[in-house]
Amino acid sequence: MSNTTKTALITGGTKGIGYGVAEKLIEEGYKVAITGRTQAAVNEATDQLNQLKAGRALGIVADVRDFDSQQNAVNQVVELWGSLDVLVANAGVGHFAPIESLTIEQWQETIDVNLTGVFYSVKAALPALKSSKGYLITIASLAGTNFFANGSAYNASKFGLVGFTQAVMLDVRNYGIKVTTIMPGSVSTHFNNHEPSEKDAWKIQPEDIGEMVADLLKMNPRTLPSKIEVRPTTPK
Repeated sequence: MSNTTKTALITGGTKGIGYGVAEKLIEEGYKVAITGRTQAAVNEATDQLNQLKAGRALGIVADVRDFDSQQNAVNQVVELWGSLDVLVANAGVGHFAPIESLTIEQWQETIDVNLTGVFYSVKAALPALKSSKGYLITIASLAGTNFFANGSAYNASKFGLVGFTQAVMLDVRNYGIKVTTIMPGSVSTHFNNHEPSEKDAWKIQPEDIGEMVADLLKMNPRTLPSKIEVRPTTPK
């Protein structure tokens, strides 16, 4: 996929993996829209991205749990830039607790953001991706194939996301849309209230996922890596 005048929409793009992907795509020449839940976070991230290349980043306040906000985000990209070529469905949350103490609210938020939210983003973007013969990338997790204690909600959401993405890949391939799910292990981000530090040097870095996304977009159209597991080389 040539990056000439190409556009991308990244959900949950104000920090972490989403921001790392946005940085890399802007470096590659893309125009990139990022979404986040708060105006302050969106403004801060967009200002930083536009320092890389002025006018290349668009910030949109949107919540993946609301379909109308996802439709609005897609509409803004298409109206401003004329097309949507890449959707990176990245927004995610994590609540980790034994089933007896996991609350209904925690379960619902995890499923709503990590699974239903991706469905909303894809549903909203599909007509534009059909038009551009674009690329859909979901950010899942190794937790989408590996279950662990205290992970009932998170595992359920990520197992579901992996299955959802692979089924969508089969649904849309005849429209010329490519679909990949990336399944990272430990990544140095603010996920689950973690504060990244030098101690995280062994982990996957957000820019590593950004490079992976950029490489996928450059791959010959005849070849599709539909599911990618990625983990730290030396875990601790």
